[in-house]
Amino acid sequence: MTDPAFLARHGDVYAGALTFRNSDAGILRFPFPFAADSHRMYVNIEPHDRTGATEAFHAAFDIDEHYLAAVAERANTIARDPTRSQALPHMMEAQWEAMEFVMENMAMDFPQQFSFSREGDRGLWINHPLGIERRLTFGDATTLPCDPLEYIARQMQGDIILLDQRGDTFFADAGVVTEASGWSFDFIVGADWMSIHGPVPGKSENSVIDRARRMTLSLAPGAPQRRVNWMLQMRPRMDVSMENRPVWMHDYDDRSAAHLPDTVVMRVEFQQLYRLPRSNAVVFVLRNYLATMRELCRVRKWAVRMHRVFRDFDPTLDRYATLPERPALVEWLARFDDGRETSPGRGPDQSVLDAPAS
Repeated sequence: MTDPAFLARHGDVYAGALTFRNSDAGILRFPFPFAADSHRMYVNIEPHDRTGATEAFHAAFDIDEHYLAAVAERANTIARDPTRSQALPHMMEAQWEAMEFVMENMAMDFPQQFSFSREGDRGLWINHPLGIERRLTFGDATTLPCDPLEYIARQMQGDIILLDQRGDTFFADAGVVTEASGWSFDFIVGADWMSIHGPVPGKSENSVIDRARRMTLSLAPGAPQRRVNWMLQMRPRMDVSMENRPVWMHDYDDRSAAHLPDTVVMRVEFQQLYRLPRSNAVVFVLRNYLATMRELCRVRKWAVRMHRVFRDFDPTLDRYATLPERPALVEWLARFDDGRETSPGRGPDQSVLDAPAS
């Protein structure tokens, strides 16, 4: 995970030259966020039962064609800024439990790539894509090269935070976050639920945040929940945290209408919540997916739907979705909207993509 040749080979996908691209299969498995032709802000939490409109919904901890690039990006980011991985001392038990939970589910969902077994306190973890075979003893920190949560986070896609429940709220007391979008994990370590999500100016937004807290309080082991969040950004950069702002702010230098289809990126944050039975901690996963407007518009239903959603979007929520150059984007998307009725749901309704728009 720290081999210089490996990091150099994959380091320009989500940073540097930003060579990120989706294959046709990658586009079709994208977790498109809009289930209807209009959008409003609401909690939209549903059971995470490994079903859904595309393959991105079919695993607990999804692995896709960008796995190696994501692993390299995480390693490079932590090396540059170690504060992206932090844990308070009382979270060690939850770290071990969370690591085991992730290993079990990755091995279950992707048995060709991962394997995990445990007998007593001893475990064996095999990661074929990275060439890792690790024998470990649960509770013995000397059998791992770093803390348990960081160890497994370096081998998964998406950020992971452990929420410690105390009373009727949660505290972000451990996590590995290298893909934050406009916020800083270092700033919220140890913070409670409302401090993590706020302050926000809108009454409706505060209501959504509090309702999500109450729903998370009722989360039970074996009954995970999920929701899909989304935003738009310029260029396919994964680390758009506050710490990295001096870098990503220049992604917005080129806002010419001619380049928008290839520079405006939909970023879908697939959020998942799991209750751990022993520690009672909540595993909060933020799995990010990226796709350009031109890529997504190869699915006709999605192209039509994006035109209608962005055209009619509540302007008071523009900052929430960070819609860059919305009028020009809506104008470009209008070419796909022939007035057809779209089917409900997020699915693409086609197995072969349209040709890329000119």
